This record gives sequence, C-alpha cells and structure tokens, in this order.
Amino acid sequence: STSTGHLIYKCGGIDKRTIEKFEKEAQEMGKGSFKYAWVLDKLKAERERGITIDIALWKFATAKYNVTVI
Repeated sequence: STSTGHLIYKCGGIDKRTIEKFEKEAQEMGKGSFKYAWVLDKLKAERERGITIDIALWKFATAKYNVTVI
C-alpha cells in the first residue's frame, strides 16, 4: 500500500493537502511513515495494525494515461 499510495500521489491522483492530513493522523497514532499507505488503507483495523486487510480500487488520470490501481 505504501508504494502504491506514493505512486498515486506522485502522479497527481491525490492532492498534497490530503497527504498532509494522512501524515498528521499517522503521526498522532505513532505511525508517521504510513501516510502513503493510508491512501488505500481505509479500514480502522488496517491503520491501527499497519497491514492491508481489504482490497482497494483507485482511478486517476495523467496527461497520457488513465490508470486503475487494484
């Protein structure tokens, strides 16, 4: 989830403000490095335990491609 979340952010699929929000929430839980994982990890249990439990789907577009991440 971390690598995929970082890719989504770098390609413009999620804005900086949202990543900053995830970073703040992650730091409050003592998991500051998990900010990119939280792009896809939405369940409370995933965030508390630091593991991916459920699949996630994310769509975004770049100037050249439409991307779907599963």
